[in-house]
Amino acid sequence: YDIWVLRMGDRKAQPFLRTAFNESVPRFSPDGRWLAYISNESGRYEIYVQPYPGPGGKWQISTDGGTEPVWNRNGRELFYRSGDKMMAVDIATQPSFAASKPRMLFAGQYVPTSATFPNYDVSADGQRFLMLKPTEQAQAAPTQINVVLNWFEELKQKVPTGKK
Repeated sequence: YDIWVLRMGDRKAQPFLRTAFNESVPRFSPDGRWLAYISNESGRYEIYVQPYPGPGGKWQISTDGGTEPVWNRNGRELFYRSGDKMMAVDIATQPSFAASKPRMLFAGQYVPTSATFPNYDVSADGQRFLMLKPTEQAQAAPTQINVVLNWFEELKQKVPTGKK
């Protein structure tokens, strides 16, 4: 796997990161100047960041494996998963790029994802996470689907607005 970009002006795809290793799950920083991604160049998947569109070096962000990078919307923090742990790294881009030591936010059994996209999201303030938990017991697939027609009309009848 390699990372490609599509230029919107001429709709031409071009390689951004093409190596002998697998790079995937690219995520632009909120300002669009940095790209976080995973690569297995160390022998296991780790999180890396490099400037976009370049030039510049790259920085390994995770230290004990990492997948599913997601930027905090303020651009000063990067979240990722390492096994059953949710990790965070403080990011500074001025005057130059710097990343703090990863810290664990919490751990838990959450549904893992494939290596193609994060399986969670973070609130705008970076304080809450939306994640999928596995069910306690296997459930059979539903055998019936109920379709409600004109549900908005029924809602208006059951919850009057008080206007006359």
